[in-house]
Amino acid sequence: SGAAERERGTDAGCRCSALPAPRQRLMEKARRRLRDFDVGDKFCHLPLPRAAVLLPLMLRGGRLHLLLTVRSMQLRRSPGEVCFPGGKSEATDKDDIDTALREAKEEVGLPPEKVEIICRLMPGIDKMNNLVTPVVGFIEDTFQVTPNPDEVSEVFVVPLEYFVKPLNYKTFSYKSSSGYLSRIHCFVYYDQEHKKSFKIWGLTAHFAVFLALVIFGEKPTFEVDYDLDNLISSSENCFINLYASIYERKKSNL
Repeated sequence: SGAAERERGTDAGCRCSALPAPRQRLMEKARRRLRDFDVGDKFCHLPLPRAAVLLPLMLRGGRLHLLLTVRSMQLRRSPGEVCFPGGKSEATDKDDIDTALREAKEEVGLPPEKVEIICRLMPGIDKMNNLVTPVVGFIEDTFQVTPNPDEVSEVFVVPLEYFVKPLNYKTFSYKSSSGYLSRIHCFVYYDQEHKKSFKIWGLTAHFAVFLALVIFGEKPTFEVDYDLDNLISSSENCFINLYASIYERKKSNL
């Protein structure tokens, strides 16, 4: 499936051969690291409703940045919260990549052909027990966002390294209704462009932290739930434990 994903990115918007050598090396290193963590459709068979988000990476000022959105205040679920473009799978979507690209187009006007898809990372499970797959893709930093006001109130970018070396961070333990205990990351990022702070937490922060750990391969300035020397296997174990706690509860509800 990794090869298929790369195929879909070949005509994509990242004209990386035109980039200066240091930037090209930075992107190539990120691609290599990410492909080592590509889970493809390994978890597609799990009997949970499906959703996907796009983690849009761009190079700006020689550093990797992540594009994030703020949910419109008129949305019923989590209004005003920071998230990645994404949403629930629809019958017409071929896979998680289709879902993430379709939602990104609907929410911020990002054309699918302008995204170089790199991989799918370890999924998460949201409050509604949807299986959420993070799809990682490169986009050009010249991309002009056109937010759909029904869904998105603001769009901003954060340097990826903020998710391993934050200036403003706190954590709290969260016990799910199924009794599973996990660590919730909460970042506050002050955005110079918007002259305001954004709070990034929950599953969005979880995906951003994991992405930064994968790409940078260094210890963050805060505690994480993973064994950093065995990130692939420990992230899979964390996910399996979370899934098992939910599934046990579902079985006991039947």
